[in-house]
Amino acid sequence: MQKKFFSNLFFIILLNLLIKPFYIFGIDVQVQNIVGAEDYGLYFSLLNFSFLLNMFLDIGVTNYNTKNTAQNPNTLTKYIGSFFGLKIMLGLLYAVISIGFALILGYSDREMYLLSFFILNQIFLGLILYLRSNFAGLHLFKLDAILSVLDRLLLIIISLFLIYGYWFQQGFQIEWFIYAQTFAYGTTFIIGVILTRSKIGKIKIKANKVLSMAILKKSTPFAILILLMMLYTRMDAVMLERMLPNGKEQAGIYAQGFRLLDAVNMFAFLVAGLLLPMFARLIGEKSPVKPILQVAGKFLIGVSIIVGFGLAINSELTISTIYTNNIEIASSVFFWLILSFIPLSFSHVFGTLLTANNNLRLLNQMAIFGVALNVGLNLVLIPRMEAQGAAIATIITQSVTALFQLILVMRVFKFSIHWNSVSRLAVFIAIYVPTAFLLHQNFNQLWSLLATIGVGFSLLIVLKLLHFKDLLDLVKSKNSN
Repeated sequence: MQKKFFSNLFFIILLNLLIKPFYIFGIDVQVQNIVGAEDYGLYFSLLNFSFLLNMFLDIGVTNYNTKNTAQNPNTLTKYIGSFFGLKIMLGLLYAVISIGFALILGYSDREMYLLSFFILNQIFLGLILYLRSNFAGLHLFKLDAILSVLDRLLLIIISLFLIYGYWFQQGFQIEWFIYAQTFAYGTTFIIGVILTRSKIGKIKIKANKVLSMAILKKSTPFAILILLMMLYTRMDAVMLERMLPNGKEQAGIYAQGFRLLDAVNMFAFLVAGLLLPMFARLIGEKSPVKPILQVAGKFLIGVSIIVGFGLAINSELTISTIYTNNIEIASSVFFWLILSFIPLSFSHVFGTLLTANNNLRLLNQMAIFGVALNVGLNLVLIPRMEAQGAAIATIITQSVTALFQLILVMRVFKFSIHWNSVSRLAVFIAIYVPTAFLLHQNFNQLWSLLATIGVGFSLLIVLKLLHFKDLLDLVKSKNSN
């Protein structure tokens, strides 16, 4: 299992390194620089609004299907048509509810028009994620990885033509970017269906009322968790845009930092995507999960501390290298946002284990508190500090919820504290953070960033928090499955 984890992890990271960073920095950032903070802020706010309600699009079916397929792979072909039919009905439900809430919030005609494309994109994305969950549950991780980047690859090709082609002379419009996303998602969905027919079998769409109700009953806790987590991770931009007179501009500034956080968090999210079916299968087989938890935890948490502190200290260099507008305020916003990558990585590891173990009631209680905390902080901080206030609310909320998830894992699985690792981590932080500040003060920004990252990885190895020999041994070890 550990061998499969790392072999597929390296493949997925390599594939995503080739595609997604180029999309983020070569396309998305360029779009933001061209259209400006206000237009991109509107785009970002509507995008996050479409995410807020997408629990109705899925109701936890995708996560439930990944977990169930991993533990009972023989049932996939029997129920795939019913699952697919249910997903289509949920897509229609999601569209109706999203439009209703948008009307209540008073969106303009232009905003409603753009939102309709975001809703369609979310429906396509939900169907793609369901198809990917079948491959993940069957441990066909390479097919899952290919589908995970295909939409971005298509969007890169289309956007390059729109930005640098003939129409660039007429002035790039944010609408073009949204249309390109719709085409990319739609094409990826069609290819996903073709791959499903090739590897799994034909999809005969069914309306199985009994099965659908049973699935919804079992998956509803997943849906509630998804809704709550979306609320405290995605509503910042919506609150900025709705609460402030210059809300679109502030949402755009917030988006500059959030986009980069999203870029680095992508790799932690990929690890979580691999861990969920593996944890589910190990728990189903009553095999120990601690070895893979320790390996993944040390890997993610160690890297997140290095990346989080390294980029935060050099936030001005990072923002000015990528963006052309609002550098000073965007740098201060990014400082807080990128630090939240550290607690996010904790959540990706420990939250995934709790999800695989079906501890959804505990996770939902934690998430309810997270929503209340985030809303309260945003209501207080946004009017006073605008985008920077939303960023501070994000890191506080993510840190508190990550701590809760760590405590829950310790209690549920009865893990004892490994004081040796804790003390080494404390020593690492005590040396790394002051060293990073010292390097920042005495070297130019680029050399400071490179030296900070180099020192961080060296300390992890010296303190045996990240041991490459152990990773190689895991890759070479015999696959227990």
